[in-house]
Amino acid sequence: MSAHTHDGKLPHEPEKATLEGRNKVLGFWLFLGAETVLFGTLFASYLALRDQVMDGKTAQELFSLPLVAIATFILLTSSMTSVMAIQALHQHKVKAMINWLIVTVLLGFGFLGLEIYEFYHYVKEGHGFTTSAFSSSFYTLVGFHGAHVVFGVLWISLLIYQVFKKGLTVVTAPKIYVAGLYWHFIDVVWVFIFTVVYLMGKVG
Repeated sequence: MSAHTHDGKLPHEPEKATLEGRNKVLGFWLFLGAETVLFGTLFASYLALRDQVMDGKTAQELFSLPLVAIATFILLTSSMTSVMAIQALHQHKVKAMINWLIVTVLLGFGFLGLEIYEFYHYVKEGHGFTTSAFSSSFYTLVGFHGAHVVFGVLWISLLIYQVFKKGLTVVTAPKIYVAGLYWHFIDVVWVFIFTVVYLMGKVG
């Protein structure tokens, strides 16, 4: 695995070493802005519909904070490991970067496992997607975030493979950097979900 460009040197911030790399980072920030608007719409829909439970269970009756707290801890820890991966990138420590990315992916899968278990438990309790307006808005918001986590772990996994094949270069570095931005974004979104959906749901 090479950590060098064609002249044998890699800049401190290789993701910004080329115009293409800088454009990728800027373009991705614009993409995240659009994603923020989309999630904001889903949050607004949930807040408007969360009391429309019909004959189903309320959020206070349904949610289990200990399980969600564990999932939150796992996802926030994965945010830290992705930071360590980017630090290793800037230090040109390819092996350490890959190891941190692998840990991030494993934590992401752990979070998804808990979310799947949570959804399975809710369905057994009679809280299906079409049970009520509350359930539909809940599954849409939380499930959409879960789909982002699935995409994130697959994306980072493919980048790990690419670095193994091509090394750390001014071409692969921007891809890793924007994947890190994406991962932080879905972690921040989850903090809002944990607060707005679960904590507010339990306190009423």
